[in-house]
Amino acid sequence: MEAIINSYRMGRHTQENNQMIISIKTVNSKEKAEKLVGKKVVWKSPKGKEIKGEIRSAHGNKGALRVLFEKGLPGQSLTTKVEVI
Repeated sequence: MEAIINSYRMGRHTQENNQMIISIKTVNSKEKAEKLVGKKVVWKSPKGKEIKGEIRSAHGNKGALRVLFEKGLPGQSLTTKVEVI
């Protein structure tokens, strides 16, 4: 299942580099998003490296998901695709 990275998880004065907000086209409610908690996510860089993460929780009421990656993602990862396993 494919998803798109929307943004970093951010506060008013902080930005979490290893936490991203993603969205999946078929998930459009908080209830559907909560069913995906615990699934693994993989982002592939243009050079072929893989950074793995895990869906931790729903984000908001429209089906966005919060993903915790093992290390920070670069800014070039925004609006790219990730694979939900």
